[in-house]
Amino acid sequence: MNDTIKMPSRTNIPAVPLPAAPALRLEEPADPAVPADPLLALAVALLVGLGVVMVYSASALSSAASVGDAEHLLFKHLGHLTVGGALFLIALLADHRRLRAWVYPLLALSILSLVLVNVPGIGIKVGGARRWLLGGSFQPSEAAKLALIVYLAYSLAKKRDFLKSFSIGFLPHALVAGAVVGLVLLEPDLGTAMILAVTTGILLFVAGARVSYLGFAAAAGAPLVYHLVVNVAWRWERLMAFLDPMAHRKDAGYQLAESLMAIGSGGLFGLGLGAGRQKLFYVPEAETDFVYAVIGEELGLAGTCFVILLFAIIVWRGALAALRAKDEFSKLLAAGITAWIGFQAVFNMLVVTGLLPTKGLTLPFVSAGGSSLCVTLVAAGILLNISTRAPDPFPEAARRRTPGAAAIDGVPISAGR
Repeated sequence: MNDTIKMPSRTNIPAVPLPAAPALRLEEPADPAVPADPLLALAVALLVGLGVVMVYSASALSSAASVGDAEHLLFKHLGHLTVGGALFLIALLADHRRLRAWVYPLLALSILSLVLVNVPGIGIKVGGARRWLLGGSFQPSEAAKLALIVYLAYSLAKKRDFLKSFSIGFLPHALVAGAVVGLVLLEPDLGTAMILAVTTGILLFVAGARVSYLGFAAAAGAPLVYHLVVNVAWRWERLMAFLDPMAHRKDAGYQLAESLMAIGSGGLFGLGLGAGRQKLFYVPEAETDFVYAVIGEELGLAGTCFVILLFAIIVWRGALAALRAKDEFSKLLAAGITAWIGFQAVFNMLVVTGLLPTKGLTLPFVSAGGSSLCVTLVAAGILLNISTRAPDPFPEAARRRTPGAAAIDGVPISAGR
């Protein structure tokens, strides 16, 4: 009897593949997609709806007198709203992170349009300012607001580890923003230039740039603003009219004086929708820059406070969208759009109520004006898209870091996060 135990040949043992070790992840997965912020959407919708009503109320008589059709400006506004609404839906449904691939083309087109608008024979000059292209149907400075915000959000997010550096984190962004602001000042349009400058400063601050750099930029820009106000006759006259509008009611203070009379006559609840009197050839630009005065006269203090509440909701929910954003680009983009819309709304209302010198800025979502309405609706769509907090379907673009950044299994290591 053979007691030898035969061991199976090693070659006869089938190879069993071992499961791969799970990749080490240092970041929590993004939140699942949620519906767009309903409060933010409601505030935008109410402002747009109020704008349609007030534009018609403010322009019916002047349209009838000028072109023989009381609904002329209303239908023009509805046409702009249709285009803006379509762009709003595209911005709402398309992932906002795709904008990263279009940052530089958008910025280049914006700068090119600002250059062209200052060329005689190409830019349309109205009221002493050359601000329009395409026969007066497009205002490049409006599109420049959104293009600059998209660029700053992208570049600041990409350079987030170097924002304390003057030469990398501050100077390039200040130069690009300064070029855009300078082109807008050439039109001239000091109000829009200030909106661009303030929005840039807020974005740099939120991103983490040194406050000392921002203070230096503000100090460097102050003499320029002083020169543009004191040494330009019509701006100086507006400043004097701001200090005493009734003393200049027949000249530079006329628009402000009539605006104050409209708001003052509205009382608590207003004269009633359509019953305002100051819009009857008294308040210039009643359907655009000074539509807030018509709201005050016809809907009273209650109506003006309601408008303030709606913009406060937009700022609140926009800031919340920025805080909840899962990547730096989305956070800065939401912060920039919120700062722009909120600051411009406050600026417009302060001008109309005589708390700032008169400047030609629209009330976002409410005033008539195709370029302003369309661009702000696109911005609102982007902001609502950010509020969904969907996971990033383009991780490689988001993870593109500067050389030397550490990563494990393709996931960047974020220090201190």
